Amino acid sequence: MPFPAMSVSQAHAILTGPGGPLEIETKTIRGQELRVYKVGPQSLRDIFEMGRAHGDLDFLIYGDERISYRAHANAAARLAHALKDNYGVKKGDRVALVMRNLPEWPVVFWASVIIGAMICPLNAWWTADELEYGLRDSGSVVAIVDVERADRIAEKLPNIPNVRALIVTRAGDDLPAGAVALEDVIGEAKSWADLPETSAPDVALDPEDLCTLFYTSGTTGAPKGAYGTHRNVITNLMNMMVNTARQFLRRGETPPAPDPSLPKKAVLLAIPFFHVTGCHAVLVPSVAQGAKIVMMHRWDALKGIELIEKEKINSFGGVPAIAWQVIEHPRLKEFDTSSVESVSYGGAPSSAELVRKIVETFPKVSPGQGYGLTETSAAVTNIGSEDYELRPLSCGPAHPINDVRVVGPDGQDVPVGEVGELWIRGPNVIVGYWNKPEATEAAFGGGWFKSGDLVRMDEEGFIFIVDRAKDMIIRGGENVYCSEIEDILYKHPDISDAAIIGVPHKVLGEEVGAVVTVPPTSSLTEEDVKRWVGASLAAFKVPAYVRIMHEPLLRNANGKILKRELKSLFETSA
Repeated sequence: MPFPAMSVSQAHAILTGPGGPLEIETKTIRGQELRVYKVGPQSLRDIFEMGRAHGDLDFLIYGDERISYRAHANAAARLAHALKDNYGVKKGDRVALVMRNLPEWPVVFWASVIIGAMICPLNAWWTADELEYGLRDSGSVVAIVDVERADRIAEKLPNIPNVRALIVTRAGDDLPAGAVALEDVIGEAKSWADLPETSAPDVALDPEDLCTLFYTSGTTGAPKGAYGTHRNVITNLMNMMVNTARQFLRRGETPPAPDPSLPKKAVLLAIPFFHVTGCHAVLVPSVAQGAKIVMMHRWDALKGIELIEKEKINSFGGVPAIAWQVIEHPRLKEFDTSSVESVSYGGAPSSAELVRKIVETFPKVSPGQGYGLTETSAAVTNIGSEDYELRPLSCGPAHPINDVRVVGPDGQDVPVGEVGELWIRGPNVIVGYWNKPEATEAAFGGGWFKSGDLVRMDEEGFIFIVDRAKDMIIRGGENVYCSEIEDILYKHPDISDAAIIGVPHKVLGEEVGAVVTVPPTSSLTEEDVKRWVGASLAAFKVPAYVRIMHEPLLRNANGKILKRELKSLFETSA
């Protein structure tokens, strides 16, 4: 059958029209008429209970630790009761979660959201100063951290009076003074299977209740807390179901009905839970579907390939860098990777070559790409299978509950095929930025979220990212805002001019490049510049490439540095 068998709009109508399996209706939410899914979970606690129903199936794999759904549910419910009864966490309170990918991360996430608290996952790669800001700005009343993060923030705690309790996991004998060991509340991970059956606390939850607070770096100033609702997160789950079913319809096939007798899927998690991709697009759908999540202490391509064979992994990815490193690993062919069915990613620039390489390397695999932001609770668009092979530079069409516009500088929609800024509306768009009404109005005012990304759209609604209007680099899925690093550079006594440039990188998408101007008498070296930035910012923000100049940087008539001209300084770097 020729592809496609039907248009995107026809497929969406079958899936979401009256009587469809993913039917859509209109609701008024925060004063806006929005399309929402008519059926499905109404809160994250509904999804938590779906996970509990998977019983003794494997849920979390970390080294030699294997945690079942039942064990996880009882640990999360036990912690939920402790947060509510022992620590006074009320509906709407913020609970900070700061740790690497560990089995405890999902336990803390679910324990918080099922009692109506707002979970605040902070970037575990942040420095002590960055973590202090996040803990203070969020107003978190409890912080639950791993021992590495506890050590990092120990000296900052006196400056954060809103944090009433510090709970630390995997500290052993290194538990900080005044802290509580998480193991004293729920036991060690290996013992969760022995916990008694524990139901979740009885707290009334509504789809519009606030539940998440993720921090996203700002183009100017400090990071902004993007706060969202239960409906925001659940909408992403439903969108993923639409995307999967649409691929079958586009090739003229009937989407298969769920078959409980089939083995559950296994996912290799190579990205952090503390980003919306890891949380909303991996953790939440996995719990709903009973998937097994295989975690790693840190990403290593060879170890990842070994786990694909050992755990019969069905999907991996997250960001293009992960896919590249697996595909190009010299030992890949030594391992059985025949279980892989999906390689999908987003969050960073990718290339048409990557799509071709995925199909060539994994003949059974459906490659996939998505576009989204923290502010849209993960993906706004998705593309996969034949659609992606035919349009390898597209991130797909918008989901059926999303309205999108491509807007020119005059605020008017541009014609099909022309470039403009992508504006987004829908029930997956967050409420706003925490404690930042002016930034909220600028980004969300008028009922549309202004993404800052420059795109074009074809006749069928497929979106192509052209450039970013925001001054931002995406390095291996991590957002790096140039102004944040430039502010640090300008604080150096020898640096009079500074510009941060995105340097194209085959695996990471982009690397950070810095151009600085110093006096001819300065002895400042490239390594000195890297150390200076590294003393204040997380390692992924430290420039990989540095160029030291002795003359002012090129500027236009308005005084803005001409970064495009500076890019040529890095043409042979990546």
